[in-house]
Amino acid sequence: MQHIEIDGARIAYQDRGPAEGEVFLLSHSLFFDHRMFDPLADILTGSGYRTVAFDHRGQGSSSPAGSVEELSMDALTEDAAALIRALDLGRVHAVGNSMGGFVALRLAARHPDLVRTVAALGSSCEEEYKLDEFAPLVAALGEHGGAPQVDTLMHIMFGDATLAAGGPVVERWRERMVALGPSIGDCAHQVIHRTRIHEELADCPVPVLAVAGAEDHAYPQPISGRNIAAASGGREETVAGAGHSVALERPEEVAELLVAHARRSV
Repeated sequence: MQHIEIDGARIAYQDRGPAEGEVFLLSHSLFFDHRMFDPLADILTGSGYRTVAFDHRGQGSSSPAGSVEELSMDALTEDAAALIRALDLGRVHAVGNSMGGFVALRLAARHPDLVRTVAALGSSCEEEYKLDEFAPLVAALGEHGGAPQVDTLMHIMFGDATLAAGGPVVERWRERMVALGPSIGDCAHQVIHRTRIHEELADCPVPVLAVAGAEDHAYPQPISGRNIAAASGGREETVAGAGHSVALERPEEVAELLVAHARRSV
């Protein structure tokens, strides 16, 4: 891991692939970190692209936030924009899963000079439609961390096919969610209390791809696909056998969609 100081935070990131390659900036989901993109990054770098996967402020190996306000989707978007500039990445292909997609869509709307394309995976351009359902979960996370809620978290974050198959990926992320401390509650609070980005995307000049998991328990179609495409004038795809963590559950299919999306922008 490498680290860089950005606006008072120490941001951890992993830079892989050829230095001259087009850059995919990879923005992770809540409850995860940059490692959720390891399988996807392997495929992309093997195809000649450069990947920069980073941990959001307050999560993973990045430094804790100084206040809950620093964890808002707007603040995390400014962190991502500052990271692009600080690393002199040029215009990137911004990819985000779930929470990371909230950030990627805001980059498209607010910093189109920094992005070539945007892909939002298992994400949304709207306010939280399950606020009443998720609020008690977030409160419990803030008190006790991930361990008591791990079964619920796994159901939210993975599709039925992935959970039924089990295996190292499921086991690894279950262990990591068990290990989440109470500070994850502040991150989750800002996720479910985000503002909508729908209207800002109407004039977005950046090509947007929305990728939905067919088994997404959190943001099913049309939320994670058709609604984003309609708001941004972009495209949408649905990946069979994938849940909310589509980038991790079906990296081969997602890589194929991302590369095709990137090539259309040339």
